[in-house]
Amino acid sequence: MKKSDFEKYTSAFTLSDMEIFVFPELMYSLVLANIMSPIIWKWRDDDWFKGMENKSFNYKVNRVKQFIMERTRFNLDLDTWGLTTKERELARFKDFIDIEILKKSNALFGYEGDKYYFSLDIRKHFGLDKYSSETIPYWKTETVEAMMAFKLKKDYGMAAGECVSFSALYVAALFIIAKVPLEKIFLLATPLHSQNFIAENEGLFTNNRRIVTKKMWYNGTEISAKARRAIENERVTIVSNISGYIHFLYSTATINPDAYENFSILLKEFLAIDISFEILSNCLRYRTKYWTIFQYKCTINGMVYYINMEDIFEAEAISKNSFSNESRNALLLEMSHNVFHNMPSDNRIEINFLEQYMIGNARTLDEIKAFLKGKMPMYSSDISCFIEDLRTFVCVNPKLPNANKNYMDDYPLRITTDMSRNQIIDYLKEVRCKSTVADCAFYAYRDVNTIDWQPFLRAAWDRNPVSVKALESMSASMLYEVLKQMNDVSIYSEDRLALPDEAWNFGTADGIEKALLMANVLINALKIENLEIYVCVDNVVLKVSLNEEYTFKTKKKINSTRLVYSAKDWKKYIE
Repeated sequence: MKKSDFEKYTSAFTLSDMEIFVFPELMYSLVLANIMSPIIWKWRDDDWFKGMENKSFNYKVNRVKQFIMERTRFNLDLDTWGLTTKERELARFKDFIDIEILKKSNALFGYEGDKYYFSLDIRKHFGLDKYSSETIPYWKTETVEAMMAFKLKKDYGMAAGECVSFSALYVAALFIIAKVPLEKIFLLATPLHSQNFIAENEGLFTNNRRIVTKKMWYNGTEISAKARRAIENERVTIVSNISGYIHFLYSTATINPDAYENFSILLKEFLAIDISFEILSNCLRYRTKYWTIFQYKCTINGMVYYINMEDIFEAEAISKNSFSNESRNALLLEMSHNVFHNMPSDNRIEINFLEQYMIGNARTLDEIKAFLKGKMPMYSSDISCFIEDLRTFVCVNPKLPNANKNYMDDYPLRITTDMSRNQIIDYLKEVRCKSTVADCAFYAYRDVNTIDWQPFLRAAWDRNPVSVKALESMSASMLYEVLKQMNDVSIYSEDRLALPDEAWNFGTADGIEKALLMANVLINALKIENLEIYVCVDNVVLKVSLNEEYTFKTKKKINSTRLVYSAKDWKKYIE
């Protein structure tokens, strides 16, 4: 392989944030790997999805969302996939990307786009402050198998993954279970987050375990505020779709330009809404610093009362009712009598005036600002700030990659919702010689009988530090005894293989995976310079020297019979 191809293909196994940033086609290779996996196809047969065929689009999507929410948690710790260094990663990718541009685009190399995170100190936020500034996490993207295997990890008890993992999982689940065409699903990566936009009806986002409709986008709740954060504050670095990808940095793109244009139009329509009093009060809920400007006047049992807006929104937080819609009276009836005052506050605007001013009339932001300043001139500065916040609340201008690219004709993939799992796998096998994305999908899928072993071994023995750190103090014989005691079932079905850190993290591995894990520790901790692995019918033999070898049982039917590591000449041999 050429170096550029080698780095891409070995990255298809570990799929770190850095690797996907450099090789954006890998994002969709992971999606295809999840679609090929039997796991989500088994979900489809769950009673939870019975009778889905004739349901509405929103019902299907919500059903998938609830299934995922109840079985997964978000995870972005530093321990699961370990740490690397800036120097190591920059050296690896210096021939592929401009380092100065990288520093302006990646949170771990100097990017400071999202004010929220950087006001917290991002290194402290993610627990990196206890390490030197050169230390960064791998943050590898999990396959659906690795996500589900978190159930085996101590103190988890359920599946887990990081944001890119959830994005890839949602694409596969919506396609397989809800039968959403892949052409309508777009993955959006920003420097600190990844989510999907579904171009159906008025559009919706999938965001980690949740979905966000247009109505939810503008409801002003804390959950929606978190969902909005990346699009509001960050540049979109990659947009990926079955038709290809576009990257803000690269001058070439493979995405279908018409598909990208249609996506951009619908996304911008989703991110803009007309101003009404309901939307204004939702924005007020979202911007807590303005609560003390307003009060609400109400009449209950013939008595007039005044309520501070902070008391109303705090009551909302523990209620299913809302001040912004028709459930307002129900909310008031739930509230404590202590918050109802007989006299108005002299220094607050009655929000009722604003509501009456806006009902039945299309008001501009400038008109609303003039009206508020006329009612309460002493709050002129705060009102101006509120109107600007309202402006960004009702219309977000997404920072998408510039469409002015050199569009390359990559092989167009055609996968439809009426295809079975086996039909999709057969199709991808047929076109992988024409499509890099399809070819890399088999690497992400870990189908080791149909791939080049060298990128797999490089990934296994070069970028799996967690198992090395955990076992580095052991001798080879001690290590062997520990691994023999591990559960002997792979997290990957069929003849696919886990990486060493996956096997170690989840405490279960087939014999060949144990041999690869042991080799990882021998190479990196004990500095063994030469070793060989022999894969037989039922056994795997790890040979360290003429008189030292270790045998594991295997149920995998692996075609390769001999794998060689040499410190002087890092190669693999397949005989």
